[in-house]
Amino acid sequence: MPEVIFTGEKGRLEGRYQPAKTRHAPIAIILHPHPQFGGTMNNPVVYNMYYQFVNRGFSTLRFNFRGVGRSQGSFDHGQGELADAAAALDWAQSINPDARACWIAGFSFGAWIGMQLLMRRPEVEGFISIAAPANLYDFSFLAPCPSSGLFVHGDKDAVVPFSAVTGLVEKLKTQKGIVIEQQTVPEANHFFDGKTEDLMEVVGTYLDKRLPGTAKKITAA
Repeated sequence: MPEVIFTGEKGRLEGRYQPAKTRHAPIAIILHPHPQFGGTMNNPVVYNMYYQFVNRGFSTLRFNFRGVGRSQGSFDHGQGELADAAAALDWAQSINPDARACWIAGFSFGAWIGMQLLMRRPEVEGFISIAAPANLYDFSFLAPCPSSGLFVHGDKDAVVPFSAVTGLVEKLKTQKGIVIEQQTVPEANHFFDGKTEDLMEVVGTYLDKRLPGTAKKITAA
């Protein structure tokens, strides 16, 4: 898992990048939780989600937002972090000019940033939002949501009520031309403590449904 440094709006950003083995492989960008509450690219959910995409043949990047780890800058309440995510996608595309598509995956705060990036980049064809903080941040910018994707939530989440995410999902489901799915991980809290394996099973099943043929590659490996 090569360490990488790329240029963001406020200086260097550090990440971990795994290139795909095929020229036209899609790109995946993984976004971590809130920087001021311990969120980093090494969060267990982020780390495991990274490998869900790596194992399915994506060129995959996870990175630290500004002010986290060795990434320069300081927390910017979302606006700067969105610029960081855009810089990450720009960098990944610059070294994968033949990539046929891109996916965005985010956890908590990272899910909010990821959905904003989705609205700005038409090449993003799929998303995974884990524990999307629909009660803490405004998601009304998803009007309309341009891509199909998956929301996953724990039914014991005390930070973001399940009803808040369900309300968002039901609103998005009314849109034509996209398919929004919602899955629940039983007994899981906001951080999926002790439930990461169950969460990854949900994520993997969804990816295999959206990406025909990848399940066979993993089994063969």
